[in-house]
Amino acid sequence: MLRDETDLRDPAKDDGATALGIDLPVLEQIARRVLWLSTRIVDTANHDRPDAGGIKVGGHQASSASLVSAMTALWFAHLDAADRISVKPHASPVFHAVQYLLSNLDRGYLTTLRAAGGLQSYPSRTKDPDRMWVDFSTGSVGLGAVAPLFAAATRRYVDAHFGARPASRFIALLGDAELDEGNVWEAVADPATQGLGNVMWIVDFNRQSLDRVVPGSRIAQWRGQFRSAGWHVVELKYGRRLQAAFRRPGGPALRDWLDIMPNERYQSLFGLPVRELRARFLDGAPSDVSVALADFTDHDLPDLLTNLGGHDIDALLEAYADCDRVTDRPSVVFAYTVKGWGLPIAGDPRNHSALLAPDQIEQLRASSGLTVQTEWNRFDPATPEGVLAAQRREHLTRPASARRLDVAVRAGTGQRISTKPVSTQQTFGRVLVDLSRDPALAPYLVTTAPDVATSTNLAGFINRTGVFSPVDRQAWDESGALRWIEGPSGQHIELGISEMNLFLLLGQLGLAGDLSGQPLIPIGTVYDPFVCRGLDAFIHAVYSDARFIVAGTPSGVTLAPEGGAHQSTITASIGLELPNTTLLEPAYATALDWTLCDAVGRVATGPDQAAAQALGTAAGTDTGAYYFRLSTRPIDQAPFEAARARLGDAVLRRQVLAGAYRLLEAPDLPGAPVVHLVGAGAVLPEVLAAADELRGEGIAAHVVDLTSADRLYTAWQRTLRHGIRTATTPSVPGALRAAFPVRAPIVTVHDAASHSLAWLGSALGAPCVPLGVDAFGQSGTIHDLYEIHDLLPGSIVNAALAALSMTGA
Repeated sequence: MLRDETDLRDPAKDDGATALGIDLPVLEQIARRVLWLSTRIVDTANHDRPDAGGIKVGGHQASSASLVSAMTALWFAHLDAADRISVKPHASPVFHAVQYLLSNLDRGYLTTLRAAGGLQSYPSRTKDPDRMWVDFSTGSVGLGAVAPLFAAATRRYVDAHFGARPASRFIALLGDAELDEGNVWEAVADPATQGLGNVMWIVDFNRQSLDRVVPGSRIAQWRGQFRSAGWHVVELKYGRRLQAAFRRPGGPALRDWLDIMPNERYQSLFGLPVRELRARFLDGAPSDVSVALADFTDHDLPDLLTNLGGHDIDALLEAYADCDRVTDRPSVVFAYTVKGWGLPIAGDPRNHSALLAPDQIEQLRASSGLTVQTEWNRFDPATPEGVLAAQRREHLTRPASARRLDVAVRAGTGQRISTKPVSTQQTFGRVLVDLSRDPALAPYLVTTAPDVATSTNLAGFINRTGVFSPVDRQAWDESGALRWIEGPSGQHIELGISEMNLFLLLGQLGLAGDLSGQPLIPIGTVYDPFVCRGLDAFIHAVYSDARFIVAGTPSGVTLAPEGGAHQSTITASIGLELPNTTLLEPAYATALDWTLCDAVGRVATGPDQAAAQALGTAAGTDTGAYYFRLSTRPIDQAPFEAARARLGDAVLRRQVLAGAYRLLEAPDLPGAPVVHLVGAGAVLPEVLAAADELRGEGIAAHVVDLTSADRLYTAWQRTLRHGIRTATTPSVPGALRAAFPVRAPIVTVHDAASHSLAWLGSALGAPCVPLGVDAFGQSGTIHDLYEIHDLLPGSIVNAALAALSMTGA
């Protein structure tokens, strides 16, 4: 039943249900119940629930049905407690049906698919009621599929550094159309994912996507791509009845005819009247094919011709065991299935979102041996099915995960204040090196980059800790400032040029506590404009509740000579708007030191509720990813040191972490108009110069440095929402009050889209003129680019005058 690249299986070896001590009819009966429950879960959401305002609830009965056999074989025969598995998004009803039969889900949730607080449309680590058993969030196709691959790479790293964990297999159930996603092949090809023998992908090869039947040529292409990447490939095409037919007279011709038949033609056979099927199938076939089918009645023919390996539980278990024996590389199983298997809509080209009619549900219920009164029942504990379910539930029980590290992180590394200008990217590298000198903290630090480690200032860290490789590798060039030493003790994971892979790996490193029993502190770097290229994976990581740090650097048009293709404009908006992500853009070395150390501590231990209460800001409660937007522009540190002398370390650090502080207090000019100049990141020198010019014109210009617009915005929104929900007047958050003690017109200046800070006017109830980059950049000097985008001091002064004019000042 298996076809692989060697065809060297021992035909005498039995790896199916019998070898596992399980009766195959018991598994088949469980599969029928799973099919019923998964179908009914979708049906009740659409037909029994009160109308949702004319919007179809939806669900995927056909896409679920095609994986019923594969998932039954996994959970009721193959998986161990330490295994981690990703479930195809559209098969979520099957997953929940399985968890229900294993008594991991209360019965009341079966009628809550796609309802608030109920079963999510796609498996979710954070929102499903049975989320303890959801290892990987899926939904954005292609991402959940490759997540186990990067989780396995993470496990390999964890085992090398902290000792071997209990052995796990990392399994992905994915739809064949997911292989159209480019990120799948980026992941398969990356050297960091090579040699992972504990990975198995099961491709639900039902040959149907949302819009069409997948052309038959794709399977040959995909086989070749996996083999070229060094994967073990298994093709599970035909079930036992067809295998038996192939051994009869004319059988080889029947197999050849099926093998060469285009998918489109094969799919057209489904739903044909029984009397027409034989003639349609044999049209153009060699005479021996007719001989092979001679002893099968017209009534038997549909079941025979649709007897595919992906619905043969014994064959599936053999395939899984075959993959287990291959330990030096990942495996992929192409399980041929029927979309809509066991349902009256099986094989229909338009069945992707089709729903069974009420009379079809009644027929399926009856054929499953159930009634309206018993349709939601689990198996009787005394039956063989009930006994097996209880045994498997006990076998799959997991210990609680460890998400916190018992490690203290300093408030700052105490960066030496240079008399020379210094950039935040340069400081970032120095802080990492200093953190790596802490023997209690250093073992948990792990960095990664998509071939940009040296150009994002990770070289110092790499020199201290090395580059991770499962085996020691000879270093052929040890000259120069970078020591690229590869071995199992290395703490930097180098990736190919794929931002998708960067965020996929960061996501799994950030979930190492849950999936590998060892929390880590992952830190990644990427050129800031290319955050957008990895955005889908970034979203997937934070939606999955991963904790990590990423530095986008260099950022903005401040990277002037590189031109528009390498100058980011919208990334600040992404960081501000993305949930479970905190955007930070400190301009000065000490502010970066404080915020980076703080982020390391939060990744290590999770949100600090005590700090939240003490600060009264968003800084204590945020969690997830910490996105630092940095620059290679060196700037003078003296203005920050002046603010430090004025405020003191304790007050200034608290305000820096909260998101904003007064960098410059305007001199007392009695009767003078007042304006707030607000800057973030590399533009602060221009903002300070504008404040000086305004002072010369008799205008009191305070300069506020926004270290985290995200935390300020979150604090403001929290007070607004509290007021809305309690019908009370919203208060002004403490962080805003400290940075803006008086109400005055505002000018915001940002090397990013101008709207990213424009909300401050609304938050403070004052006129606001936002300056930023709202057009693509080009090559030039910083002065050239700042002039083009109105970021020079003269433009800031004019903006301040415009803001003052709005108040009549």
